[in-house]
Amino acid sequence: MPPKVKELIADLERAGFVDRGGKGNHRNFVHPQVTKPVTISGALGDDAKHYQVRMVKRILEELKK
Repeated sequence: MPPKVKELIADLERAGFVDRGGKGNHRNFVHPQVTKPVTISGALGDDAKHYQVRMVKRILEELKK
């Protein structure tokens, strides 16, 4: 079962990302060490899409390096 959108957002916030807002159900997260903002779409209770899960995991791994 895929994680919920709110779980991905919690992972990003624990890593130091800040929500700078967005339109509709899109949220843009920025981090001082990441050049591009990370956009997460969907309602908080929705299942996250596979590409969203992969993107968040990849970015969090890059921050650990």
